[in-house]
Amino acid sequence: MDGMKTDGRVERGNQTRRLVLGRTMDIASVEGLEGLSLGRIATELNLSKSGVFALFGSKEELQLATVRAAVAVFSGSVVAPLADLPAGPGRVWALCRNWLAYSSERVFAGGCFFYAVSAEFDARTGPVHDAIAQARRDWVTYMEQTLDDARLAGGLVADVDVPQVAFEVIALMEAPTALGSLPGYPRPTAGARGAIARPPGGEATDGARDDIGDS
Repeated sequence: MDGMKTDGRVERGNQTRRLVLGRTMDIASVEGLEGLSLGRIATELNLSKSGVFALFGSKEELQLATVRAAVAVFSGSVVAPLADLPAGPGRVWALCRNWLAYSSERVFAGGCFFYAVSAEFDARTGPVHDAIAQARRDWVTYMEQTLDDARLAGGLVADVDVPQVAFEVIALMEAPTALGSLPGYPRPTAGARGAIARPPGGEATDGARDDIGDS
């Protein structure tokens, strides 16, 4: 019986944690991680402040937990759907499409979570900055690996500058996030899709270009 009671408390705690992090990710994507506080979350979700404190302990731990949760959501939305796709330009293009959908369809309320919090913590130091920086490095590394896998599979020209193409593609994908809410840019995502198709297409071997055009 005691074990059942303990299991019930643990599950309730996990449910509350998921509820809190769902809200904090949306807040942070719009207002930044500094917009989070244990008291605010408790009030908005009608939870006890002591209960929220017991789960997270401090504002910094709440911020770190929010970053970790956002990494998991990002991975599930952008990376996981590629699991069955073979290496090549088509996989690179699918990765880009997934990212643009993740941003434009507002998986997070403010668009790209990491674009927002990276700007916020860029000039700071500490554990939250480090967690965001690591997430960004992991994303760049994944993009570079996806491009290099395409090169090794014969889908990109052998001498392609993988880090440079990765930099250009990521920059193009993030442009709609910067411009999407500003007047004068009615179709930023469509513009990014067209621009992104060119770097992988330009580096693709002749036999692989149709994979991008048909994707």
